[in-house]
Amino acid sequence: MQDGFWDDPDAAQKIMQHLSSEKEPIETCRDLEQRYEDLFTLWEMGMEEQDESLTSEVKEEIKLLESLLERQELEIMLSGEYDGSNAIITLHPGAGGTESQDWAAMLLRMYTRWAETKGYKVEMLDLLPGDEAGIKSATLLVTGRNAYGYLKAEKGVHRLVRISPFDASGRRHTSFASLEVLPEITDEIEIAVDPKDLRVDTFRASGAGGQHINKTDSAVRLTHLSTGIVVSCQSERSQLQNREIAMRLLRAKLFEREREAREQKQAELRGENKEIAWGSQIRSYVFHPYSMVKDHRTNVEVGNVQAVMDGDLNIFIESYLKELRPHKLSKSDVY
Repeated sequence: MQDGFWDDPDAAQKIMQHLSSEKEPIETCRDLEQRYEDLFTLWEMGMEEQDESLTSEVKEEIKLLESLLERQELEIMLSGEYDGSNAIITLHPGAGGTESQDWAAMLLRMYTRWAETKGYKVEMLDLLPGDEAGIKSATLLVTGRNAYGYLKAEKGVHRLVRISPFDASGRRHTSFASLEVLPEITDEIEIAVDPKDLRVDTFRASGAGGQHINKTDSAVRLTHLSTGIVVSCQSERSQLQNREIAMRLLRAKLFEREREAREQKQAELRGENKEIAWGSQIRSYVFHPYSMVKDHRTNVEVGNVQAVMDGDLNIFIESYLKELRPHKLSKSDVY
């Protein structure tokens, strides 16, 4: 390591994080190779000694190795320009007042649980509680390798069918909430924001956050006048910190806007009729009259709704991402 490497701690930390992310897939491949060699040795031992008791052990190891290889194949697929980035996710309830606001809060818990099981760090950037229950909006930063690569599979509208706990008559209700997913844009990517094109409003934070809440106008709302994009942050104690985070959110939204415009233009040139809007319903969660979660893009279904609500989303995410791959990876792609 060169002298003076740690003179700039922020830059050094970024380099170390990048180094770690580059080493991880190499170490995983070496581990898979070692597992294969150990399994082959075990199989040879069983064949030489005609020991049938090793058969079940070999079969179990083969299943485990296949599962690990599939997971590594998926990791290799996440090689898009921004797949390795942290993810900014925003939840918005649909029409329906308390019903949809409660559904948005349930989804917030679900994605928080999923991220924690993946070992990701979750930071609440902005939270607007509902009037009676649930939330009116929430924005999270999910930090970790390939966070955006995985969560981009969840962008869209999520539909809930259940017996409403807010309906005294016990009727069945259908609620909707949308999930927006953006990559966190680093300083290396230039997104110009003219200060003259910004309106800055400050207000008192409304969510949970300790004794400082509601005592100072620490929360910040930024309005980008030329596009109408509005972002806000109230997670930090100081107005300056909240403004910095709000600027990160704004840059991510502006970046996504430019990218979607490019994709739409390319689709028009190719003669494609491609919908980029967020309004496509991707999944239904049915609590009544039966228990089922179905992804409408892949037709994957599971019956254990509670497990899904507790963050067991990998089957949906992985199935969707596998359908996006242009071809099945060969051994030369993996090694």
